[in-house]
Amino acid sequence: MAGALSTIKVLDLSRVLAGPYCTMVLGDLGAEVIKVEAPNGSDETRGWGPPFKNGVSAYYLTANRNKKSITLDLKTEEGVEVIKKFVLESDVVIHNFKTGTMERFGLGYDALYELNPRIVYCSITGFGETGPNRDMPGYDFIIQAMSGLMSITGTNASGPQKSGVAITDVLTGLYACIGIQAALLERVQSGVGQKLDIALYDTAVSALVNIGSNYLMSGEIPTALGNEHANIVPYQTFRTFDGEMVIAVGNDHQFKALCHILGEPEIAVDDRFKTNQERVKYRDELIPKLQKVFMTKTTVYWQEKCRENNIPSGPIQNLEEVVGDEQLQARNMFISQDHPTAGSIKMIGSPLKLSRTPVEIKHHPPNPGEHQKEIMDRIGMNKTIR
Repeated sequence: MAGALSTIKVLDLSRVLAGPYCTMVLGDLGAEVIKVEAPNGSDETRGWGPPFKNGVSAYYLTANRNKKSITLDLKTEEGVEVIKKFVLESDVVIHNFKTGTMERFGLGYDALYELNPRIVYCSITGFGETGPNRDMPGYDFIIQAMSGLMSITGTNASGPQKSGVAITDVLTGLYACIGIQAALLERVQSGVGQKLDIALYDTAVSALVNIGSNYLMSGEIPTALGNEHANIVPYQTFRTFDGEMVIAVGNDHQFKALCHILGEPEIAVDDRFKTNQERVKYRDELIPKLQKVFMTKTTVYWQEKCRENNIPSGPIQNLEEVVGDEQLQARNMFISQDHPTAGSIKMIGSPLKLSRTPVEIKHHPPNPGEHQKEIMDRIGMNKTIR
């Protein structure tokens, strides 16, 4: 069965994470993705490590499967002409050069629109192509700091903390993927493509969700709550006799059930704790009472009790435990693939489960220029471009 996007051709001029993550998702969904780098490979993640396997970076492998690779020097007329030839047969062009770079190459949206009015052109930059910061470089870490995400992550004791992964890059890649597919759908009606201007900064601010809304509503600057929730109580980690676990009580009925298994039913009828609104107000009085009881039994004991009473909870797992999780194994969330240089590699699978056009991992993350001859032959430029 062909993939959902099997008729779509993507020209990927992006590197590092946000753009490559977007095009990997498109490739997982069946699109043909041609990854374009400078000679010898210019995606910085090829050198980010350790770990490496036979010289291949684990970081690079994470966002580049289901692609074919060619290398071109876009600073030469020949390299630019090859891109223009590709544009004639492509549906999507995506890049993450600084604002104005593609225009200097002669490959801006207006120029490519003249060649192919149906092209969907996606620009990913740190701050977008408008506004006073449009020329500033954007890195995930800086964006997390500027957007407010770091100010609400961590605790008062720890100070501002970044997410454990480059979350704004990942979210920007997903937003770009959504926007591209929306533009492709709209093109069915209009017959014309369009330009997408996607910024990491915009994406990070959109990820503030309820915390951002809380501030806009109240005018109160939020503080970092660590593993606690700003609007729901109890919704946090608790220490147990032998470890830690997460409790995520989402409504008053679940709270009553929690008090029941803790052997403290009187807490549920206390006027200070009956409703979530009151529990948020009096969290500093409630949490120590719950914590004292959780310390009396093991994590496994409380997990079993929570499951029996439909109280949302979960263990805090390390990566070894995650990879061995039977649920994730059943969902094919870890896959193996052969790579011509690295040998057998393990990768995180796709969370997209489509019943009729399932995701298929057809291509390993390519070496630089691995498909040069195949792709150049296809567009009638059968000499190797160096």
